Formats: sequence, structure tokens, C-alpha cells
Amino acid sequence: MNTSEFGLFGLGVMGKSLCRNLANNGFKIAMFNRHVDGVEVDVAKNFKAEHPELSEAVAFDDISAFVNALETPRKIMLMVNAGKTIDYVIEDLLPHLSKDDILIDGGNSNYKKTKERFEYLKSKGIHFIGTGVSGGEEGALKGPSIMPSGDLEAYNNVKPFLEKISAKDQNNLPCCTYVGPEGSGHFIKMVHNGVEYVEMQLLAEVITILEATGHNLDEIANILETWKNTANSYLLEITIDILRTKEGDDWLVKKILDKAGNKGTGNWTTIASAELGVPSTLIAAALFARYTSFYKEERIQLNSNFKGGTVSDLQLSSTEILEAYQFARIINHYQGFKLIAEASNKFSWNLNLSEIARIWTNGCIIRSTLMEALVEVFKETTNILTNSQLIASIKHYKPSVKKVVSQCVLNDITASCLGESIQFFNGITTVDSSANIIQAQRDYFGAHTYKRNDDDGVKSHHTIWNKTN
Repeated sequence: MNTSEFGLFGLGVMGKSLCRNLANNGFKIAMFNRHVDGVEVDVAKNFKAEHPELSEAVAFDDISAFVNALETPRKIMLMVNAGKTIDYVIEDLLPHLSKDDILIDGGNSNYKKTKERFEYLKSKGIHFIGTGVSGGEEGALKGPSIMPSGDLEAYNNVKPFLEKISAKDQNNLPCCTYVGPEGSGHFIKMVHNGVEYVEMQLLAEVITILEATGHNLDEIANILETWKNTANSYLLEITIDILRTKEGDDWLVKKILDKAGNKGTGNWTTIASAELGVPSTLIAAALFARYTSFYKEERIQLNSNFKGGTVSDLQLSSTEILEAYQFARIINHYQGFKLIAEASNKFSWNLNLSEIARIWTNGCIIRSTLMEALVEVFKETTNILTNSQLIASIKHYKPSVKKVVSQCVLNDITASCLGESIQFFNGITTVDSSANIIQAQRDYFGAHTYKRNDDDGVKSHHTIWNKTN
């Protein structure tokens, strides 16, 4: 007899936390983890034994028994590595599934692959829900932000489970919403991670600048603590904790090798931006900053070739640095949501930017007071740089970001995202850009033609630029 309401396939860090979350919320669940001799043995059973809240859960390492323990239509959430593993798991499960069963991919899958899997499983009579999940291990346990997409009717069957285990916003509403069709849930999770890359990079740059002004990490932590009043975020809070953590008499972070890893979502976001023709320049800058960090040996060599001495004269106040940081964060969120809006138009997803911002106000890594403000902003516009309050903020912060970035350049301090924020802003607010030169060059060597601004850009024109040839 089928007794379990919900199945979870894959007991990695996130899978385990979600199982405990489901059980803590009163759901009868079935848990599965594969058996690999000498490597993964009785994982589900041992996990169940470790946590009293899982006493009513059932544990399996046999797929058939796992599937047969679930009520129909079956609801199975896959928490396995993105990529080919998802396809292998789907093929393993398919022989045991019935028409109208529901598979939920809770990993960081590429949105294009989610669309392919959605169509493939639809042909088999199986519903597929691509779901972004943000919050890390703690969020998965206590309440993550959840971003499901796919068939709305199928979502309504799993809605009670996902909404119950999600984080709650300021109004105690679930930080989980039906995002849209196909792979839109995984798309916005991908963009979430791109925005996250920038938020992390900006804090790293801020700390570097504050160090260069003569502060130690304890002092910097105290400075950042005061920033909570006007620029609070989850990432700011954890960064303060990191700066205050010591090993012996020294700060632990000083002992960490300066090579930043990545799982690929920043890369995907940058590729998606290029494919859609959207200038998500801060995400690209943050991604390439990580790539640059990985060339440690070359950085050491080139430093000896080109750099000497220390910072000579960095005349910056912590208030100016804070205002530069706030400027760049607004531009980051503008670019991230611009990418989502353009994708929504391109793919006819009809995404609700205010609702997306709302489910990102708690549970997820990029939750912040700025995100809370954007919930209301997006009820009036899809472009946050047209909001009167944010316009006033940008105008107020702009002198500081110009000064901070200039000082960094003059003192050989890397500030990739801070610098790009003002460069992008200058570009997006320029009426007459240098792109006319680019079009003339393209027409000269490739006869690509150009439009004219004295006929409203209606006709295409070509000029023989070198009359002697």
C-alpha cells in the first residue's frame, strides 16, 4: 500500500536538509539514495536513524521499492548533480512511473536542458517541474527560496509541499511561487546566482579598499556592522562573521588560498546574456574576476614584473566606500532583473518581476533590504532606474563611486565590479554614443550598412569610404 506523500531522490547535503524540512513540517516522506559497494551503503537508512524527526520516513536504496512506496500521482524531487546525472536518473525512474506522476528537478540545471526534459517527459505522460532552490544547507533545512516552473496544473499538485517548506516573507507568505512555463524557474535561479557572484565580489572589493585605507579586519567588520542600517543583506552578515573568525591570533580568512571556485551558473548567466543581447556586464566582471584569481602563479610572476611598492595615498572615507558599494548594488540588480525581463519577452514566459523579488526576500543567498524595496518598485515598472527613489539614490551615490574607482585605479587596486558599475551607468545614460564609429567601420570593411539619424533610422545605407580603391 502506498503510504508516503512525497519522495526525495538523492541524499547529498541539500537533499538531506530538505528531507528533514519536509519531515519537520509533518509530511510522510520516502527517501532514496543509491547503493554503491564500499562507497555509498545504507545512506538513506543511516540518515533516517540519525534524526528523530525522520522516524515516520521510509528509506530505500532500491528504486522500484522507493517508487512503489509513494501515493499516486507520485511526487518525486530529484536532488542530484545537474547535467547528465539528471538524465540518467530520469531513465532509471521511468520504467517504474505511471501516467501523470510528477518529477521535480531541484538542482542547478541549465534552463535549456530543463525545457528539453519537460518536452521529453511530456511525451511519456510524466510531468516535469524545473525548480530553483536557494539558501544553501541552512536554507534547505529551515526554509529556502523555491522557484518552480513547468505545467501549472502539475505544480498545483506539489504546491502544498513546496510552499510549506519554503521561507516566509515579511507578510508570512511563502517564498515560493509558480514562476512560469518550461525552464523559467531554472533561468531565474541562474540569474539569482549571477547576481550573487556580483554581490560577493563587491564585498571582497570593499574589504580590499578598506584594508588599503589602513583598517585591520576587526575594524572592517565593525565598519560593515554599521552598514546594516542602510545596506543590510545576508551576504553582508556572513561576511562580517567571516572577518571576525580567527585561528590562533590571526584571521582565518587570511590563511585561505585566493583562488575562487565556481559551479558554472555564473558562466551560464554570462552566456545567456550574450545570447539574448543583454549587457549583464557586472556578472561577467565578477565571473572573470574569479577566473583571474585562479591564475595564482602567473599573478605572482607578473606582479614582480610590473608592480612595486604599496598604496601611497588612498584618500577615502568609509562613507564614500559605502555609497560606492550601494551604487554598484543598484546597478547589479538593474542588470539582473533586466536579463530576466528580456528572457521573459523573448520566450513569452510572462514573468512577474515583483513576485520574483518577493520570493527572494527571504531564504535565498541574495536576500537584502534592497530586494525588499524592489518588490514594490516592480509593481510600477520593469526598469528600476526609472523609479524616483532609486534615481535620487543613484544621483547621491554617484560622486562617491567615481571617487572610489578613480582612487583604486590611481593606486593599482583591483575593483572590477565597482569600476564596471560606473562604466556601465555612463554607457546606459549616454544619448549619443561612439557606436556610430563602430557602424562606419563595419560598413567600410564589410559593407554591413548603417542607419542614419536624419531619416529616423528607416533606411539602410552603404558608403564607398575610400574613393581611391
